[in-house]
Amino acid sequence: MRKFACALLVGLVAAAPAGLAGGKSDSFVPLFNGKDLTGWKYYKEDLTGKTETADKRFQVIDGVIVANEGKGIKDLYTVKSFDKDFHLKVEFRPSLKSDSGVYVRGPQLQVRDYIRRGERKTLKKFKNDDWNELDIVVKGGVVKTTVNGKTVGAKDVLELTVKDGKPMAKLNGKDVDVTKVEVSIGAVAKCQCNGEFLEDMAVPTKGPGVGLQAETGKFEFRNVRIKELP
Repeated sequence: MRKFACALLVGLVAAAPAGLAGGKSDSFVPLFNGKDLTGWKYYKEDLTGKTETADKRFQVIDGVIVANEGKGIKDLYTVKSFDKDFHLKVEFRPSLKSDSGVYVRGPQLQVRDYIRRGERKTLKKFKNDDWNELDIVVKGGVVKTTVNGKTVGAKDVLELTVKDGKPMAKLNGKDVDVTKVEVSIGAVAKCQCNGEFLEDMAVPTKGPGVGLQAETGKFEFRNVRIKELP
């Protein structure tokens, strides 16, 4: 009997780079110029030099992108797409129980007034009615392993064996259906808020860039900046 013990790679990305002061440092490039929506797109509307969308769901006020509540969910996207690995930083300030999001090549990270909505209760550094910082590091070539649809964690041990040509699997010493074991390689966005873990989100290797969402309540964004990684 041949036995292969797999110490699986599930640590998704390296530690995030050091923070910035005022969005100016360490080769981060601003995606928002603080004055208007140049560099962003809103469906078929050209936003070059404009300080608001025609429906006023997004406005630039005092150096801040304001996402206003209105009819339906609306999305603001960067004109440029980012297909290389990158590190995105965004500061956001939610109003009471507001709901918004940040898109990474299409998939959405739910960004909300977490604590007052009774969500993300493990966050200890979240600030109500104040600015919070998102750190999103996107890395490609990440190995992801799931068993029965559940991601295998860094402390888990998956063992694969082959006996008489028949494969078998054990997770942490317990038998599992080998047909339920899946290994994939793709891109992952490691998301943090004020340095605290939010989630690891699978994202495409290519997509429509970075997006901001207007949904429920007033939501504000500033210091939106990006650094493409080697």
